[in-house]
Amino acid sequence: MEVAPVFDEFDPESDCDCPGCIQRRRAMAQALPVSLGGHPAAHGARRALVVAAAAGTVLGGGQVLPAAAAPDAGQRPAGPPGAVPGAPSDEDPGADPGATPGADARVDPGPGTPQGGTSGLHGAPGASGTPGPTEAAPRPMTRTAILARAATWVSAKVPYSMSKYWTDGYRQDCSGFVSMAWNLGGNEWTGSLAKYGVRITKEQLQPGDMLLFHNPANPEKGSHVTIFAGWANTARTQYIAYEQTRPHARKQTTPYAYWSNGSRYLAYRYKGVTGGAPGGARPSTGTAYPGAGSFGPGANNKYVTQLGKALVKRGGGRFYTSGPGPRWTDADRRATQAFQLAQGWKGKDADGLPGPATWSYLMTGKGRDIPRAGAGAGAGAGAGGSQGRAPAYPGSGVFRPGQSSPSVEKLGRQLVKKGFGKHYARGPGPQWSESDRRNVEAFQRSQGWRGTAADGYPGPETWRRLFA
Repeated sequence: MEVAPVFDEFDPESDCDCPGCIQRRRAMAQALPVSLGGHPAAHGARRALVVAAAAGTVLGGGQVLPAAAAPDAGQRPAGPPGAVPGAPSDEDPGADPGATPGADARVDPGPGTPQGGTSGLHGAPGASGTPGPTEAAPRPMTRTAILARAATWVSAKVPYSMSKYWTDGYRQDCSGFVSMAWNLGGNEWTGSLAKYGVRITKEQLQPGDMLLFHNPANPEKGSHVTIFAGWANTARTQYIAYEQTRPHARKQTTPYAYWSNGSRYLAYRYKGVTGGAPGGARPSTGTAYPGAGSFGPGANNKYVTQLGKALVKRGGGRFYTSGPGPRWTDADRRATQAFQLAQGWKGKDADGLPGPATWSYLMTGKGRDIPRAGAGAGAGAGAGGSQGRAPAYPGSGVFRPGQSSPSVEKLGRQLVKKGFGKHYARGPGPQWSESDRRNVEAFQRSQGWRGTAADGYPGPETWRRLFA
C-alpha cells in the first residue's frame, strides 16, 4: 500500500549557504535598533544574541538564543484579556464553529505571532536573497489553488515558529504562511505583504484574499495576517480563516476581522489571482444568496429588484401593478410564495420570503414556473391539478360559527397548502371553528390587510386569492 509522504520541519544549519540563510544571518548581525530604522524582527534577534552570548547556546541558522528562550511549538500564548488558559483550539472536537464571536473571543488564544523578516526560500537553489515575484510579474494563482496550498499546512499541522522552515522553504510564521499560500518567491512579513496585493473592501472579499494587520509602531505586538476562505454566516460577521498561529496552522471560524484589533485589519487581493480582476469589483454571478436580511418588510436594496425581475420571468408578473423595484412590497412576497408553492413546498418553506433554495432556483432557472392566473394550486407543481379556475365562492354564510360544509374543509386544506395551517390542532374538517378563523386571519394579514379586512372571515377576494 502506498504511504503518503511525511513532511518534516527542520532548522537551518549554522553553515547553510542558501541565499535565505545568508541573508538572514547578515540581517541579524547588522540590524539597527528599531528607533533608528532597523527591522524589528532582526533587532529582536540581535538583542537575543547579546543576552545569550554568555550562555553560548547556538541555534541553527546562526541565531544565538539562551536555552530558556528557544521557541516552544506547543506553548500557547496568554491571549487577549479575559482569555481562559488552556482553552480549546480549532482542533478541539467539541469546538462549535457556529458559536457567536463574543463567546469565542473570550477563549481564543489570539495570534501571539512574532515573525521573521523578508528572505528567500530556505534551501532554494539559485534563489535570490530577496523575495521572488515582483509586483509587475506575480505568479498566476487560482483561488482554489491558494486555499489548497493553505490546507496543506493545516492538514500537516505545521508547528508555529519564526525561526524554522517547512520543507517547502517557507518560514513557519503567519507571514510565511501567506507567502506560501500565495506562492511567493520568498518569505515576506506583515510589513511587506501588502505590496503583492491590491486593497479591496469587505464587500469584495473572496476566498484566497488576505486580511492583514500590520502594527508599524511595534510590529511584533499584534501584527498578524490570515487567508480569507469564505463567509461563515449570512450576516458576514464571521468568516473561515486559514492562518498560522500557535500551536500550529489552523482553519477556524473567526469573527470579522479578527479576535482582537479587528477594526485595524485591511483586506487585500493577490495581484496574481486568476478568476477575478485584482482589486476590482466582486464578479457578479447572480447566484450568490445575499442573506435573509435583504428581504422582508422594510428592505430596500438591489437584491429585491433582482428577485422581482426573476419572479416576473418565471410567471409572477401578474402580482406586480408596478415595478419590480428595490423596495420590498407585498407583491414581492406573494410572487415569491407563488413560486415556492409551484415547487411543491409547504409551511415555512412557502412563506413568501426567499431563502437560499428559492434564490438559487430563481437565479439558475431551476424548478417550475409560477402557474398562470386561475390555474389550480397544484398546477405547474407536478400535482396533476386542474387547469381550470378557482372553485366558486360559496357565500359568506358558510363561514360562521356552527356551520358545516364541504367548502369549510376545502378552505382549510387550501390554507394548509398555502402555509397558513398552524392554528389547526387537528383537521381541517367541515365544521367551521375558531382555528379556521385564525388561519384565515393570518392569510388576510399576509396580504397586507388590516382591521375589518382581516377579521378571519373569508369574503370573495380572500377566497380568490387563496385559491389563485
